[in-house]
Parts: sequence; C-alpha cells; structure tokens
Amino acid sequence: MIKPFLVLLLSFVLLTAAPTAFAQATPPAAGAATDKAGAYYNFAMGHLYAELSAAYGNRGEYYTKAVEFYKQAVKLDPSATFLLEELTDLYVQGNQLKAAVTEAEELLRQNSENLSARRMLGRIYMRSIGDGAPQGKINEEYLRKAIEQYVIITGKDPKDIDSWLTLGRLQRVAQNSVEAEKAFKKVLDSDANNEDALTGLAMVYSDVGDTKNMIEMLRRATDRSPNERSLSTLGSAYEQMRDHQSAAEVFKRALALKPDNVQIKKALAQNLLWSEQYDEALKHYTELAEMDPKDGQSHLRISEIYRRKKVFDKARAALNKAKELDGKSLEVRYDEVNLLDAEGKTEEAIATLRGMLDETAKKTYSAGEKASRTMLIERLAELYRDGRQYGKAVEAVRQIGELEPAAGPRVAANIIETYRIAKDYAAAQAEADAALKKYPNDRVVKVVRASVLADLGRVDEAASSIRSLLGNDKDRETYVTLAQIYEKGKNFTEMEKALDAAEKLSDSKPEKESIYFMRGAMFEKQKKYSAAEAEFRKVIESNPQSANALNYLGYMLADRDVRLEEASELIRKALEIDPTNGAYLDSLGWVYFRLNRLDEAERNLRLSIERMAGDPTVYDHLGDVYLKQGKVKEAIAQWQLSLKEWEKTPQSELDPNEVAKVTKKLESARVRLARESSGANRER
Repeated sequence: MIKPFLVLLLSFVLLTAAPTAFAQATPPAAGAATDKAGAYYNFAMGHLYAELSAAYGNRGEYYTKAVEFYKQAVKLDPSATFLLEELTDLYVQGNQLKAAVTEAEELLRQNSENLSARRMLGRIYMRSIGDGAPQGKINEEYLRKAIEQYVIITGKDPKDIDSWLTLGRLQRVAQNSVEAEKAFKKVLDSDANNEDALTGLAMVYSDVGDTKNMIEMLRRATDRSPNERSLSTLGSAYEQMRDHQSAAEVFKRALALKPDNVQIKKALAQNLLWSEQYDEALKHYTELAEMDPKDGQSHLRISEIYRRKKVFDKARAALNKAKELDGKSLEVRYDEVNLLDAEGKTEEAIATLRGMLDETAKKTYSAGEKASRTMLIERLAELYRDGRQYGKAVEAVRQIGELEPAAGPRVAANIIETYRIAKDYAAAQAEADAALKKYPNDRVVKVVRASVLADLGRVDEAASSIRSLLGNDKDRETYVTLAQIYEKGKNFTEMEKALDAAEKLSDSKPEKESIYFMRGAMFEKQKKYSAAEAEFRKVIESNPQSANALNYLGYMLADRDVRLEEASELIRKALEIDPTNGAYLDSLGWVYFRLNRLDEAERNLRLSIERMAGDPTVYDHLGDVYLKQGKVKEAIAQWQLSLKEWEKTPQSELDPNEVAKVTKKLESARVRLARESSGANRER
C-alpha cells in the first residue's frame, strides 16, 4: 500500500503536472539552468517511484524510473543538497553502490567544487566501510576514502556542522583521536551545546583514557538536553570510574525520563548496590523480580543485599529462589559460598567451593573457563587466609600459576600478601626478591615488594622503588602507594606531598574520599585532631555510608575521652552498615569503657577478638576493662597476649610508646596481684 504521504504527494503532482506526464512516466527535458519547479516535480516523481520500488522488492522498472527522476532533479537544481542525499539512499536501497560512486565521480569531473557530489561520495564510502572485510572488521580503504571526502568538504565549507560531526566519527573509527577531537571541537566552536559533538568528544576521551574530560563532556550534554540515552552514557562513564554513587544519581534521572526501561532500572539497582545504598537497591531489585518472576539475577542481587545487611534468613530465602530458577549456575553456587562465609560457616564455604572446583575440573580449559576457575581459586585462597590456614592459601594460589602461566606476577604478589597477613615477613621478603628477579618490570610485583621492605623498616628503599613507577597513566595509584609507604616510616611530610599529588589526579568521588580518609589518619597520627576531624567530615559529607570514616572519627574521639556520646553514635552507625566488623566492635567496646559501661565494653571487645584475633590493641583494651572490673588475672592474661602480638608486628607498625604502656600496666597488675595474694595468705 502507498503511504498517506505519497497519496497526498501524488494528488499534488496530478493537479500541478502536465496531464500526460504521469502516463508517460519519463523525466521531462531540462529547462533553465536552475529550474526549482521542475526539480521539485522530478523529486516528487522520484520519491514516488522509490517508495514503489521498495514496496515491490526493488523491481527494476520502478527503481530505474526513480533513479532517472532523481538525476533529472539534480540537474535542474544542483544547489538542492537533499536531492543527492535522496539519490544516494536510493542507490543504497538498490545495492547499486558502484553506480552511485560513478554518478558522484561524474559530477565531480564536471565540477570539482560540487560539494553535494562529495557528500554523496562520502556517504557511499561510509556505507561501504563494512564491505569485503571479515566480521567485526572494517574496510580500511573505504574508511580512508570517506575521510578524504569529508576533509575536503569541511575545508571548503567550515560551517557544515553535519560534515564535521561525520568526520569526527570517521576519525574515531580510524583511531585518529587527535583529528577526531579537532573535528568535534570545530562543531562546538559553532554550537557550544551540540549534543552529538559533546557525546562524540566524550567517546574520544574515553578511547584515550581521559576519564575526567569524558565526564565533563557528558555532563554538558545532559545538562543542556537530558535524555535517557545521554544520561545512560554518563551513568556508564561514572560506573567505569567506579564512582557508583554518581552513577546511581544519573541513572535515577534517566529512569525518571523512561520509567519503563528495564535496562536503565537494572543499571540503577546495580550501582545503588555497589554504592552501598542497600534499601533503595532492594526496592528496585524487588520490582524487577516482580516484573519478571523468572529473572534469577534479581533474586541473586536481593540475596546479596540481605547478606551484606547481615539478614541471613532473607538472604537464604532469596538464594533458594535463585536456585529454583537456575540451580546449576556457577554464579548461584558461588553466592552460596559467600553466604556461608558471611554466616561464619567458613569450613562449609570452603567445602562447597572445593566441590565446585572438583566438579568443573578438566584437562584443558577455554579462556573463559580459565578466568572463572582463577576467580574461584582466588576466593578459596581468601577463605583459607580468613581461617588462618596460610599454608593451604599459598597452595591454592600456586594452582593459578599452573592453570595460567601468564598470571605468574599476580600469583607471586598474592603469595607475598599471604605471608604478610600471616606476619611471616622473612618468607614474604624471600618470595618478593625471587619474584622481582623473575619479573623485573612488573608493576604489581614492585609494589608488593616495596610494601614488604617498608614492613621491615627499609622505607627509603621502598619509596625509591615506588617512585621509579611514576610517569604513566597509573600515577595516582603510585602516589597513593607512596603515601602508604611513607606512613609506615612515619615520614608525614613526604606522605602529605604524595597525597596532595594523588588528590590532583583524583576525578571520582570515591578517589577523592580515599585521599581525605588517608589525610585524616595522617593528621590523627600527628595528633592534629582538628585537622583530622575536618578530613573525616569531608568523607562523611561526600558519602554518609562510609563506615570506615564514621568509625575512625568515633574512635578518635573516644580515645581522647571527649564527646563520648557523639563518638558512640558515630561508631554505632558504622556497625549498622557492617555489624560484624571486628575493628568497629573494638571501637564500640572502647567508648563503652570510657562511659564506664563495663559489661557492654567487655561483650563488644570479646566479639572483636572473635572476628580479628591478633590485634594487640584489642587485647590491651580488654585488659583495661578487666582491671576496672577487678579481674586482675584476666587483665594480666590480655596484656600478655597484647605484648605477644606486638612482638609479631612489623617494624613499620611497631609503636614503642604503646608497648611501654602495656608493659607498665602488666607489671603494675602483677604487683597488685602479688599483694592481693599475699594479703589473702595472711588472712588464712
């Protein structure tokens, strides 16, 4: 059927054209050099036959008539650029690209300044970029020819925004980022808020890893003309930067414009989860599960949210639902491992994960299977470390090297870190030295070896090794590592310089928050408490869910015995976010000690030791609680444990003042116990 537009057009033609024109169905002879009325007539007839040709499978008669009418229209009015565009589309519709090229080249032979013909030729070359090339590849010759035409067009007509945009896109396909940037900027010189140019330029910056400018371009585009497409692109950019809080905010705006878009809703839910906005994420995942009851992924994410909130019964229920939908999925089974671990059932988690590895064992693996298996083995090693089975953790990690020899540097780094966690610094150094000889240019190996050197008190040597890594796109990470090295050496002047340098290279909220936190800890160690509090407040203002900042600030207040109620509130907020965190439980126990709520202090400190046994400070705190309760023997036992752990502490973290304080308390308690025992004997 002929479209309504064509019916109207046909009526117009029949009323205005010569009575025999349609019956003859041949283009009239050319009249004046520029005959706009004649050109329009020919365009109308060409458009009609093009529609008929498409409707009847590009039959030769209709197609030929359409071409003839369009060509006649171009002759009658060469200035009408849309005519060549229509003719170009017709050639593409009929798969007559060679004819189109011939037509354009003939026009250029007649007049080399005919930009419409060049646009036609450029468009044909663009349509041909995928011809004759393997799937997923491009035809380099046609790409080069298309670029050549648009370079000429924009050179002769600098105000042609559409051609500049096309040239920018072509240059990006050709991976000519500098030229692509120039082309898009030419558009912005004429139209500072052109959405296509801003988005195109953002993609160029993305290609070269310039995330800061990419975000800026996308923000300008969405501020000027927000739509779900541009907002989704901006949200994905934030997600790529791991700034999930900003990503969630942008996806909220996109969803408001397109409430029925499931993909946007999923992206929003995922970034809410990643940014620890659990309640809101749960709301969206629940809605997604209701929209598609067979969506196992939504039930998995619901399980993960409840697991992170420590609501294990609901986490288990959601996981069981996911099992019903796809019980054989490795992801579902892996989530069960994580849930068992969160429930404190470490041995069950290990057994389940080992079962998964045994069941999926093969003689050879595809690249995807190797990646999945590597992830599972790394998780197994982590579980072994959590259970203080360090030898088994090392054995597990070595399996990765056997599976994927190219992962050697990462395997070495993982083993070194395992020895560090086990406080076996001699083994860590030996492994690090061997790894450096084997992989002398590997960044990760150099970083973990420098950390071992700093643990052993060789801070200058460690810092020098890290500084040698400066000078590439990972400089921010390098400066952060350098700051950590100087922190171990208590060289706060150099640490501050490194943090300042890292902050200048920080683009996302999480990156900036991490710098504020490290600077706050640095000021606290220097007893610059006002400055430290200001930095922690900046973290909390940026991310109210930062449990680390809430806890550190609360502990800092409690340790100084000031603003104890505020300290208690801050620490409780941290524990609401992470209820089983051993460090946070220690902080709460300590603030309760300061408030003289000794039973609550004891309970929280004992829970802390269950979660992270081996911290000398927690044993010290519990010793203080026991002494105040009059349990002198118990206090002595805790201070002995504290000193024993201080002996294992690396040189960089050893605090002689704290050791001296614990030693003094232990000696005083022993004297007191001796006196009490002597008095009791005399009474008998």
